[in-house]
Amino acid sequence: MSYSAIARNNVAVVTGAASGIGLAAARRFAQLGLKVVLADLPGERLQTAAAEVGKVAAGGAADVAAIATDVSRADDLVALARATYERFGHVHVLMNNAGIQPGSSLFGPVENWEAVIGVNLWGVINGSRIFAPAMIAHGEPALIINTGSKQGITTPPGDPAYNVSKAGVKVFTEALQHELRNTEGCQVSAHLLIPGFVYTSLTAQGRTEKPAGAWTPDQTVDFMMESLARADFYILCPDNEVVRSTDEKRILWAAGDIVENRPPLSRWHPDYGEAFKAFLAGNKD
Repeated sequence: MSYSAIARNNVAVVTGAASGIGLAAARRFAQLGLKVVLADLPGERLQTAAAEVGKVAAGGAADVAAIATDVSRADDLVALARATYERFGHVHVLMNNAGIQPGSSLFGPVENWEAVIGVNLWGVINGSRIFAPAMIAHGEPALIINTGSKQGITTPPGDPAYNVSKAGVKVFTEALQHELRNTEGCQVSAHLLIPGFVYTSLTAQGRTEKPAGAWTPDQTVDFMMESLARADFYILCPDNEVVRSTDEKRILWAAGDIVENRPPLSRWHPDYGEAFKAFLAGNKD
């Protein structure tokens, strides 16, 4: 059901579409014949991205719109939904992808916490809540893709605001899919995109060349499309450094902190470091 929403002349809305995974997804949807709305902060980057996508769209620039949107503001998302409907009609694909990572510490500036949670979490919550009712009501196959992070599952130390925001995206998207699948006649499904190491402006950290271990945004979107074709909910992406089996063990170890009553984040605890390495190597059940 989910993949059938990605069809010629259907409509896709992508937030955070001016660069990175969002731009790669917008480009892919356009290549497949969808009409695409790129949403991001106002400025030259958004207009340049829309022009790039318009070059590959089946209907050219007429099938692409750039709508300036701050996803941390619910009113902006309401305006985005209204403008999309007026321009192209019903939405079939919503990709809540916008994300920021200015860095945070537990007792650092509250402004960093508010900015990260406003974009990364409230942008997803409000985007889904604002778009989903109309997507359900039109009765055609549709899907909502929310971009999470492995950091929202294994929660490594170093950037707690980002981890909190992405953990919230995971929990919210799980609840969203449960709600959708239990809504009579609903043709909408939700999916959680969990990228690996992807070379984007968010992860570049001053680098001007892609690290060998990173995937490109296009590789990530390739994997996303393959996963959607299988109707996967958890789209757990590998990269050039980390294979799925490693991710699975890291996730299991994190859950094991609760089950085994270990200290939180025991993977980084000096008393458990060697045990984690043995577990990762397969030397311990």
